[in-house]
Amino acid sequence: MNYYIHPTSLVDEGAQIGEGTKIWHFCHVMPKAILGEKCILGQNVFVGNHVKIGNKVKIQNNVSVYEGVECEDDVFIGPSVVFTNVINPRSFVERKSEFKNTLVKKGASIGANATIICGTTIGEFAFIGAGAVVSKDVANYAIVIGNPARHTGWMSEQGARLLFNEEGCATCKLSGEKYELKNGLVIKII
Repeated sequence: MNYYIHPTSLVDEGAQIGEGTKIWHFCHVMPKAILGEKCILGQNVFVGNHVKIGNKVKIQNNVSVYEGVECEDDVFIGPSVVFTNVINPRSFVERKSEFKNTLVKKGASIGANATIICGTTIGEFAFIGAGAVVSKDVANYAIVIGNPARHTGWMSEQGARLLFNEEGCATCKLSGEKYELKNGLVIKII
């Protein structure tokens, strides 16, 4: 094995686990789940069937990643984050055919105790504040907080707040990389 599974965890036969991935205490990975390379699953993480987890994704303790969720590379999911996959659940109504997909794009971070309502896309390097309830798509590099989540600013790939000048330009104070804000969207200038 070129990955680590703690003895208290259950990884069902058929699950695909990438090289260097670590699955810690009391996790359960379903048989049709795909986990990339060098991922970390903290204690008590559940990964459902057909979930796709990219490379170098960190999922902290007590997170259930249900069917319909896809996380691209370098995503951070904080402790006790909640993902949903049905808009109108009822225990007595079967709605598996109504699952709505959720996409968490490359480099995004989701803070502790945030709730991600199904059918949303979280943009590249977006930052979801702790406890936020996300019910709408989040733009690349956006910072959203609160319930319901609302846009409050922009963040660089390194995790520094971006302050745009009148020309719509900002520089990351951590990396020196430059960003442009145009028509409500942020792009990194290469």
